[in-house]
Amino acid sequence: MSKRKSSSAPNQSNKRVRPAAEEEVEDEDVVDEDEGALQVNGEVVSDAGIVESITLKNFMCHSLLGPFTFGSNVNFVVGNNGSGKSAILTALIVALGGNAHATNRGLSLKGFVKEGESSADVSITLRNKGRDAYKPEVYGPAIIVDLRITREGLRTYKLRGKSGISSYANHKHDNVNNPVSVLTQEMSKYFLHSKGEGDKYKFFMKATQLDQMREDFVYIKTTKHVTEDKVEQHGECLKDLRRKYQEKEDRYKSMASLDEMHTKLGDLQNQMAWALVIEMEKELEPMKVKLQSGKHSTEKFDEKVEEWKNKVEEAESKSKQIQEQLEGITQQVQELQPECAQLKVEAQRQNTLLKSSEVTVHRFKANLRDLEKDKDQLSSRINDLKLSISQTSGAESQARAERMEKIQAELESMSHQISTLGQQIDQYQHACNRAKEEQGKMRREQEVLQRSIEANRRNLQTMESSRSNRLRRFGEHMPGLLNAIQEAHRKGQFKHKPRGPLGYLISLKDPELALSVEVCLKGQLQAFTCDNHEDERVLQGLMSKMFPSGRRPAIITSNFLPRVHDTRSRAVNHPDHPSVLQALEIEDPVVANCLIDQRGIESILLIKNRTEARRIMQSRNPPQHCSQAFSKEGDQIFSNRNYTAEQTRANYLSGDVEEEIRHLQREMENQKAQASGFQQQMRKLDDDIKQNEGLLRRTQVEQRTTKATKLQLELTDLQNMEEPQSEDLNPLASYEKAEQEYKQRKEQINTVFEDADPVKVIWRPTQGSKSHAVSLGLLVLFVPLQEELSKADQEVMKCKHHKKHYDEKRSAHLRNIQALEADLESKEQELQRSVAKATKICPERIEVKRTARSLDSEINRLKVKITTQQEHQGDREDVVRQYHEALESYKNMAEQMKYLNSFIKSLDSVMNHRLQVYADLRRFLSARCKYYFDSMLAQRGYTGSMTFDHKNETLSISVQPGQGNKADLSDMRSLSGGERSFSTVCFVLSLWAITEAPFRCLDEFDVYMDMVNRRISMDMMLKVAAGQRYRQFIFLTPQSMSSLPVSKIIRILRLKDPDRGNNTQRNQDEEQ
Repeated sequence: MSKRKSSSAPNQSNKRVRPAAEEEVEDEDVVDEDEGALQVNGEVVSDAGIVESITLKNFMCHSLLGPFTFGSNVNFVVGNNGSGKSAILTALIVALGGNAHATNRGLSLKGFVKEGESSADVSITLRNKGRDAYKPEVYGPAIIVDLRITREGLRTYKLRGKSGISSYANHKHDNVNNPVSVLTQEMSKYFLHSKGEGDKYKFFMKATQLDQMREDFVYIKTTKHVTEDKVEQHGECLKDLRRKYQEKEDRYKSMASLDEMHTKLGDLQNQMAWALVIEMEKELEPMKVKLQSGKHSTEKFDEKVEEWKNKVEEAESKSKQIQEQLEGITQQVQELQPECAQLKVEAQRQNTLLKSSEVTVHRFKANLRDLEKDKDQLSSRINDLKLSISQTSGAESQARAERMEKIQAELESMSHQISTLGQQIDQYQHACNRAKEEQGKMRREQEVLQRSIEANRRNLQTMESSRSNRLRRFGEHMPGLLNAIQEAHRKGQFKHKPRGPLGYLISLKDPELALSVEVCLKGQLQAFTCDNHEDERVLQGLMSKMFPSGRRPAIITSNFLPRVHDTRSRAVNHPDHPSVLQALEIEDPVVANCLIDQRGIESILLIKNRTEARRIMQSRNPPQHCSQAFSKEGDQIFSNRNYTAEQTRANYLSGDVEEEIRHLQREMENQKAQASGFQQQMRKLDDDIKQNEGLLRRTQVEQRTTKATKLQLELTDLQNMEEPQSEDLNPLASYEKAEQEYKQRKEQINTVFEDADPVKVIWRPTQGSKSHAVSLGLLVLFVPLQEELSKADQEVMKCKHHKKHYDEKRSAHLRNIQALEADLESKEQELQRSVAKATKICPERIEVKRTARSLDSEINRLKVKITTQQEHQGDREDVVRQYHEALESYKNMAEQMKYLNSFIKSLDSVMNHRLQVYADLRRFLSARCKYYFDSMLAQRGYTGSMTFDHKNETLSISVQPGQGNKADLSDMRSLSGGERSFSTVCFVLSLWAITEAPFRCLDEFDVYMDMVNRRISMDMMLKVAAGQRYRQFIFLTPQSMSSLPVSKIIRILRLKDPDRGNNTQRNQDEEQ
């Protein structure tokens, strides 16, 4: 950053002399005083870049301002609010390249165009004289900058007919965004009220343009890193170029070996031709040997067929002889058949009579044995009774009778108590049984409720997990199964990837039909479909791993087709209600075809209203091709019947998961409340049963312990003691009757024996008749002959089977020989053609030891290599040219890499040096700023300090008004408004002293000052301006500035108060 040397002006005593009279100039034109170049020590000091005049048109709220002519040194623009001071400053900033944000008057340039106008114009005349003039041979002593801003916010410049202002602004350091060059009112307020030391440091950095230097250094460093990255990338490119260069070099060198490969290929092709001939000759040799062996085997087959033919004839002859013998025996048997039949009938009658007699005898013998037993028992009973009667006396009988009467009387008196106890026992038993029945019924209901709660709990878990993954509705293991199917399909285990679950692959057009579609499809929603049975087995294996227990999804095997079935001829079409196929959105034709085949969804209607569904389906003319219908509630309606759905909610196809979760939660709460009620009732029934059983036990004990039972037992014993006296004659009568019956049975047995003897005598001669003996002899001969005939027939069948077997084998053998002869003939013809081809390729026969397969493999490899080299090499001239180009590219890139690495190294050295210079310059400017700040404060008698912390980027300013101890220095925030404004002016003046700019602008610098501080600040600024006659100062203030001394270097521009009815402003110029 360059710093222009300035000559120190001699101190002059400035007395404030109020002019005798201030003349208001009404004309818009002001007197322009051209002071020319300033002479200092005989040398002309350059004053290029100062503002000579400015004119505004349709700018902000002003139709026309100016032209205003400024003096070379000090200029005051005074006027009340709204007179145009801020408009002049804003136009100066915008016209010299500043942005709209820097003016603090708007966010966009189009806001500076007056309302209702299409554009705004600003014209500024800049002095271009002296040694720092900018291209005076082109622009002359003055440069006019014309700016036009359009309504759309576009900004255009004209610089004596040439476009562009940035180069001139950079040449003259006219940085209007620098707060030292142009300190606006907003920036001044921000600085006055700023409490942060970091903000002051930023202000100092921006004023001295050190921040721009730092940004440039950061940009250079970033650019260096980018360059290093590019160098690294170019390093990779260099490796690629080297590799390509080596490839081109290899191709260049390998062109010589291409002819050798062509020669070798020709030799291999010659060998291949005769190798094929030799292999075919080798194939013919075993075929000839096999044909000779087959012809020899034909003779053996003929001998076998003839042998089994003779055996068949022999077996048939033997079978015929046995058949004739059997026919003779059969004829003799038929002749004796009538006599044998008569004898057989008589024998059967006699045998029946004999068996009847034997049965009667056995029955009588059994009755006789029973009567003997009865006789013995009755005899023993008679003896016992006689003994008992003899021992009983009359006195004992009378005592027992009296005792029995007494017991009977007591029993009658206790009968009421016994009846009451019996009724209580019956009541308790009935109550216990009824309570147990009720308890069993409630236990069964509780089990059903518990199963329902468990099912709802599983459904709730499934629904909650399906919030993030809808697939979990179809089962907890379903995502894992689909991942396993995807992995198996990726490995090629499936010919076609299975589809499923089917419910996951379909969606509803109308969510209200979710329950009806779910009831219609049922288990098919969880089913999978496969293209073939092999895929089905693979899928079964995956399911067995994912579902080790419980039900697994069904698998439907059907061929996958790329298009959906054409169902127009059999589908139902209703004008008001859709079919299941029409209500579903199915992207995969495989899924649609599966549901059509398995469920017939094209012929099932979905009718929301169940009454309407019954009316449509059960009318006289139901819809054509409609097999059934489902209502919104899931009811299934046929043409002659209907069924109510057990399911009330859709589990898989419902759209609102949160609503399903809330419904399940409410249902589970109700079920848990029912279960709690069941448990309370069960406990109550348990208590009732325990209470009734306790009462029952006490009543039974009381019944058992009552005296009536003992009395009843005693009465029974007394009655039993008197029974023998009343039955003393009954056993005797029974005995006599049994003995008489015994004698009768014995006589009947003797009679039956006498009747059976003649029957036996008659049966024996019948068995010994002549016809009977002949029949038995024929039967003895018939059976062996029949068995021998059966064996002969089996032998005939066996021989015929063997003969047929060898006939078939001989026929097959002959067919094989014919096929072998035809194949041999075809092979010989093919051999002749192969020899002709080989002779054509290589006239001289070559004996080859290698196989044709190995030769063919080597030929293919060699062809690929030749083709590859030809593709890579191409034309010889192209190969040579590409080789030289690759070499040149590689050398150029290597040279560039070397230059860039050298440049980066030099840049590092230069940057390190410039960073050191930057640090020294920052320290030097900080010291100068401190010095000037202390000097400015001393003119008022203030003391202060300025502390720079470059590491933390803070600037601390402390000021002590009046004479005081430096230890009592306080922060500027504790000062009054005037003291703070004065301190700010001192800080700005110190920054003016260390920075370079052709003009300075201050907007309302004294707004917060009192009269004393305003006077001192004004003296200081005028003193600085007097010492810097080559710079221009423009001060904007609402004060009248009537107290300024009369001086030729001071020019005051008084703006007329705004006319609210007419925005055109006029200025007054008073030269002092």
